[in-house]
Amino acid sequence: MRDQWSNAYGMHGYEKTDHTPRLQTSLEFANPPPPYEFFGAGRQADVRPSRATGTSGGGGGRCFGRLGGGCCSTLSAAELNVNVINNNKNGVAPVRRSSREAEGHAARGGGSASSALCMSAASTGTAANDITKAVDNAKRLTEGDLANLELAKGPAELSRRRAVLNQAYQECERITGIFAKTFYLGTKFMSPVARKAVWAIYVWCRRTDDIVDGPRAMVRGKKSMQKDLTDWATRLDNVWEGKPRDALDLALVDVRENYPTLPIAPFKDMIDGMIMDVPGIGKNRYQTFEELELYCYRVAGTVGLMVLPILGTADGVSEEDAKFPALSLGIALQLTNILRDVGEDAVRGRIYLPLEDLEKFGVDPENIMNGILDSNYKDLMRYQIARARFYYKQAARGIPMLSPEGRLPVQASLDMYGKILTAIEGNNYDNFRKRAYISKTEKLLTLPFSYAKSLNPGEINTNIDDSEFKLTRFDKLEMEREAFPTGEDDQF
Repeated sequence: MRDQWSNAYGMHGYEKTDHTPRLQTSLEFANPPPPYEFFGAGRQADVRPSRATGTSGGGGGRCFGRLGGGCCSTLSAAELNVNVINNNKNGVAPVRRSSREAEGHAARGGGSASSALCMSAASTGTAANDITKAVDNAKRLTEGDLANLELAKGPAELSRRRAVLNQAYQECERITGIFAKTFYLGTKFMSPVARKAVWAIYVWCRRTDDIVDGPRAMVRGKKSMQKDLTDWATRLDNVWEGKPRDALDLALVDVRENYPTLPIAPFKDMIDGMIMDVPGIGKNRYQTFEELELYCYRVAGTVGLMVLPILGTADGVSEEDAKFPALSLGIALQLTNILRDVGEDAVRGRIYLPLEDLEKFGVDPENIMNGILDSNYKDLMRYQIARARFYYKQAARGIPMLSPEGRLPVQASLDMYGKILTAIEGNNYDNFRKRAYISKTEKLLTLPFSYAKSLNPGEINTNIDDSEFKLTRFDKLEMEREAFPTGEDDQF
């Protein structure tokens, strides 16, 4: 099963493929250091989200989450949307979003279209202050020769290492809390050690995405980006060898020590996926679903594999058994992001929907770029929603495979994010002009049901074969074009 699973997605150490997607999340500051030195001095006066938040400027990946985060909730994370430009020549007021639900309001005609990640903030000014504080704290933590801390043996050195490590985790928590509120809430149901580990992984993923979607990405050439990605991969190897370069690296080193089975392969795959965003190399169209599926793996499925050792598995269940559902959840969340953000992606010149599907339903790509909502497009959306729900159902089979502690965050992600598909249906499939979201009230009302389901997850079924998992064989659904599942029975 390992070879089938790994080769299907081009994992490191197995057969490689040349389709590489990317992660979406980005944090931008004026005059930053190199992107792989994610934290640096920033000016509050000019905080511009990149394409990841969909505002003017250009970049933007998809993930974590989005972190499909950690428990794959990252992908359901609420994130920051800031457009604080004090010297805005156009006199456009800062965009304010009270929650993730308001993010990505595709303001055509010059406004900003936020992306998959958005955070609740009292005001954009407050958010900018939070960002500046996070940057300053992280910069302060990087002072000193942290690599020597790994050689610490004496009482004084060990004490300093513990102090720096505690501060690093606090900074990881701060960053996660600011930029991924919903996901951060989910981590509170984990043990202290597990939640800190997930925070550290979340921050690593954000830093990785910043290489391609950060402020320097808009002015650098593809060779420069490729070099930065190579350097970041080398830095990851150093982390796995216990050699941190800064305090946030030290946190990941500690995670590695606490979870020896944590694989490096999905981290490497996510770095490879960044190539998808490099201008002149990356893709902005996908011919087949196989290509898009790999994109979703690199962007979100990797996160599920990163966090699986932290969530833990039920007695008698191996991590290998739980990998298929973990991948399914990441892919389901990413497909949901894609369906929710069709209009925003079109503004950026991107179409993630497979071109073969567009042709099947008689939808011209130019119609998507122009936001034309007709019967053919609605049929296409029904088809895509059915596909995403198939993955959710596969992911749900993995809930009983997780440790009792790890079930609720994943179940909540399934329940809450799946409702976005229902919201798209409620908007009559208009994802060009209407934002599909789940209100805070709906989320709060969903939690008790998710909790109840996590207590009674059903029987463990590890007999999940690859042919059933890979939805690309869409004929297995045996669905006619006229008959698609609706939100009425959207139960996982």
